Amino acid sequence: MRRGLFAALLGPFALLAAAAAWGCPAPAADLTQMRESYSDPWPDGGGIIAWYDVPTTRYAHGVLGDAIEGTRLHVYSDTSRSSCGDQTLTLPEELVFEDTAPRLSDLDGDDTAEIIVVQSHRDFGAQLAIYRPSADGIRLVEVATTPFIGRPNRWLAPIGAADLDGDGMMEVAYIDRPHLARTLRVWRFENDALTQVAALEGLTNHRIGEPFITGGVRDCGDGPEMVTANRGWTQIMATILADGALHTRPLGPFSQDAVAQAMACQL
Repeated sequence: MRRGLFAALLGPFALLAAAAAWGCPAPAADLTQMRESYSDPWPDGGGIIAWYDVPTTRYAHGVLGDAIEGTRLHVYSDTSRSSCGDQTLTLPEELVFEDTAPRLSDLDGDDTAEIIVVQSHRDFGAQLAIYRPSADGIRLVEVATTPFIGRPNRWLAPIGAADLDGDGMMEVAYIDRPHLARTLRVWRFENDALTQVAALEGLTNHRIGEPFITGGVRDCGDGPEMVTANRGWTQIMATILADGALHTRPLGPFSQDAVAQAMACQL
C-alpha cells in the first residue's frame, strides 16, 4: 500500500526516470526486501520516505508477530549523493530495528525531517533513536537516543512526535514496555538531545503479536493529544502534556474501529 502511495507522489514514470538518471538499476525503495516498512511521506502529501531493509532473524523476540527485523535504514534525501538517491545506515551486529516503520518529523525546526526509529540491543532491549542525513550525502548519522530499557526482549512502542505542550519545542512519546510496565513517556528534543519531561503509568498501545501500533498523535483543534488504550484495553484514552504533567481522559469503549474514529476526531 505504501509503495503505491509513494509511486503516486512522484508519478508512475518519475521513479524510473530518476533511477536511470542516477545510474541506479531501480528506485531504491523498490529494491527493498521490507516494503511493508515504508514510512508515511514527509511532509504531508509529498516529499521523502524512509524504510528498513536487509532483514535478519538474529534477534528472536518476535513482538510484532515474527522474528524478522531490519538491519539497514534508508531515506530519500535532497542532499543524497548516492546512485539511487538515498542515504543509508547499517546497524552493528548487536542491534536490529525492532519496529513497524520509521517515522519522519522535523524535530529541530530546520524544515528537514529527522528519522525516529526503535532499535533493540541483544543484551539491553529497546531504545528510541533519532537519525538524520549526514552532510556527505551518503550516510545517516545518529543524533540522539533514549537509554536502553536494560534487558533483552523488552520493547517500546512509539506514539508520535509533536509540540505537545505548545512551548515551541518538539516532544517524542512512546509506551515503555506496552505489555508489562505500560508507561507513557514523553521526551523533549532540544539541542540534538532527548530529555524525559513526563511519565504516566496505566496506558498501552500494543498487544504481543500485532504487526501494528494502536493510536498515535491527533490534533482536533485544541492542541496535540496522544491516543492510546488503557491498561486493560477496555477504554480509548486521550492524554495531553500541560504544565509539565500528563493528563488523561477516556474517549469511549475500546475497539479498533473506535480508535480510527478517535484519530479522525470523531470521538
